[in-house]
Amino acid sequence: MAVVKSTTKQLELLARLMRSEAESEGELGMLMVGNVGVNRVRAACLDFKDIRTLEEMVFQSPGGFEATQKSYFYQRAREQDKRLAQRTINGERFHPATRSLWFFEPPGECPAQWYNQWNTGRFKAHCFYSPSTADCPEL
Repeated sequence: MAVVKSTTKQLELLARLMRSEAESEGELGMLMVGNVGVNRVRAACLDFKDIRTLEEMVFQSPGGFEATQKSYFYQRAREQDKRLAQRTINGERFHPATRSLWFFEPPGECPAQWYNQWNTGRFKAHCFYSPSTADCPEL
């Protein structure tokens, strides 16, 4: 059962985002990017108070995803990418992105905090950051 509503178009949008942000990190890396995206729709807190759909999440500005500015993002979603996106829409979560609302690729080690949010771990090149339960109890 889905934890966020989605249309076919929104599923494909999330699949394209996951691929363009983390394809080089394999399926698990892509699933973690999907977790962050779905968490942003579910959160209703911090920078994501007005984000209620996958489309709003992908194209949020400011604060959206760098991948949307690259041509690779605009290529058609592949079936395997759509299957991964559906898994995150259905609520599958993967550590360290379980409750994360942010990720980024630092040039070195993961900072302990990023924009006042604590690091929850690293997967390959990406560091993941989650809000406190006080700030975002929905997650």
